[in-house]
Amino acid sequence: MEQTTTGEAYCELFGLTEPPFRLTPDPQFLFASKQHARAKAYMESTIWLADGFVVLTGEIGSGKTTLIECFLDELPEDVTLAVISQTQLSAVEFLQALLVEFGFTPFKKPKVELLAMIKDFLVEQYAQGKRVLLVVDEAQNLSKKVLEEIRLLSGIETKKEKVLRIILAGQPELGDTLNSNRLEQLSQRVRLRFHLGRLSRAETKEYILHRLNIAGAEDREIFTPEALRLVFLYSGGVPRLVNILCDTSLLCAFADESTVVDEEIVRSAVEELQWSEYEQRLRDRES
Repeated sequence: MEQTTTGEAYCELFGLTEPPFRLTPDPQFLFASKQHARAKAYMESTIWLADGFVVLTGEIGSGKTTLIECFLDELPEDVTLAVISQTQLSAVEFLQALLVEFGFTPFKKPKVELLAMIKDFLVEQYAQGKRVLLVVDEAQNLSKKVLEEIRLLSGIETKKEKVLRIILAGQPELGDTLNSNRLEQLSQRVRLRFHLGRLSRAETKEYILHRLNIAGAEDREIFTPEALRLVFLYSGGVPRLVNILCDTSLLCAFADESTVVDEEIVRSAVEELQWSEYEQRLRDRES
């Protein structure tokens, strides 16, 4: 059966208005754990700090993109935004992509002209009382040459202050790259760094209940306490893995015509996914 159709069917069984564990980022479902709230505060600081430059890292599935989407949804109207998610680019391609975000068609122009166009645009925006923010997602894929271009862009300034605010978000290797000797000058420009870790067991429970309530559960017990414990055991508190296991568990419950997800159903979902316990998977990966 097609997934969307099945999702609608299990929503009816559980009295939900929509599937609560979709993998696509949705700011509506953002769960503000302490670390997610702090990371969002760091991103917000780029708006009111003239030299705002923040680096956000986290494992795959840690919720970076959802957090960014939520942050972008709340930007003030006086912020001019550029978002770049395709990051396997040459230095010239990156500058072109940035100018496209600003509304230009900068193709077939030499690099020196691209840089001049960016600088003129940033100064013009500043003169109009606008704040310009560049957000780069999947920044771990940026080459060192592109990162060096970002460093140079971060230094563009008027007589009073710098005119480009920057957020780089990516997997943990982004932090390793920034720590290399070659990029020391860029690393020194970064005002704040934050790493999103996994959710704790208590946070995982709160995360699941939060998403269920947003989807219309109204505090009804859909996952038993033992089921919640097993979800943490096998997902390790990684939000994307929590979503996968919870969604699969709801599908298993739907197949069994059960309105409650208990320990047995979660184990059936784990078997279907062919998962071992999260910590064991980590050990197997490292061995």
